[in-house]
Amino acid sequence: MTLWLSRHQVLLYLAAIVAAVVVGLIVPAAHALDVLVTPVLALLLLATFLAVPFRMLGRAARDIRFVSVLGVLNFVVVPAVVFGLSRFVAADDALLVGVLLVLLTPCVDYVIVFAGLAGGASDRLLAAAPLLMLAQLLLLPLYLLAFAGPAAVSVIEPGPFVEAFVWLILVPLIVAAIVQWLAGSGSGSGRRSWRQSFARGILGVFEAAMVPLMMLTLFVVVVSQIGPVAANLGRLAGLIPLYAAFVVVMVPLGCLAARLATLDVPSARALTFSGVTRNSLVVLPLALALPAAFDLAPLAVVTQTLVELVAMVVLVRLVPRLLPARARGVSPSAPKPMA
Repeated sequence: MTLWLSRHQVLLYLAAIVAAVVVGLIVPAAHALDVLVTPVLALLLLATFLAVPFRMLGRAARDIRFVSVLGVLNFVVVPAVVFGLSRFVAADDALLVGVLLVLLTPCVDYVIVFAGLAGGASDRLLAAAPLLMLAQLLLLPLYLLAFAGPAAVSVIEPGPFVEAFVWLILVPLIVAAIVQWLAGSGSGSGRRSWRQSFARGILGVFEAAMVPLMMLTLFVVVVSQIGPVAANLGRLAGLIPLYAAFVVVMVPLGCLAARLATLDVPSARALTFSGVTRNSLVVLPLALALPAAFDLAPLAVVTQTLVELVAMVVLVRLVPRLLPARARGVSPSAPKPMA
């Protein structure tokens, strides 16, 4: 069953998105499911973290070249692209702030999952997540000041960033570390202890649940947000080609950056996904906390989420073709483990 799910995962993800759109448009109360977004996403990330051996994280954190290119792509290249694209909505303050909030913040949660599905170095993205979170927290006010003016900066509260980091990264990471430690700890007599058996059972359950959890996450996010977006589609429709253009521009730029840095293929794929994927589920509470004058900013964030989720499902298949194992200028495999 697990093999079948893995083999048909892209079609299953598309089916989950289509089903969510239909249900979200038919059932008026579907938006109430937004309370499930954070717990479902936390479970998905827990499954991802359980699949990444923690001994690999130390090596990934010491990959200075990958972290440096990741930083340049997300905090130098992306802002330049975003500045150009955001000029198309510069006359509408609410839409402008929403676009800037979501496009200037690199994803630290489900990008790890999607990159892993495409054969990317999920361990490197996981190791870089705290640095990406801290950098965007520090740099976002500066970019907002430069791109939207002082008024945009004055209404931003950092609290949702911290809360999202705790519940979506820190807590699942600690739980995964404990489970992996218990699964690998022997009893000393050659027989498994009940704790070790229980922990290995958890690993098996979450390994089998990865695809269903991704489907559930896609369904919950889309079904809870599609209604408000559809109700304001007249003002939000112009954002769809803007967000699509961001994906179309950032995919080749990510591939180019990986080739220039001569990253190995898994790192190159992870870098490309990081350049495209934005922190929408983390900045959404930030947008919801804005004053009434910025009432469309949260919907601008949600619109990006919907466009991005469709793009991610496509990129899971596309990126491995753009960056194959024998890609020119890219190393075919990951570097050997450091001592």
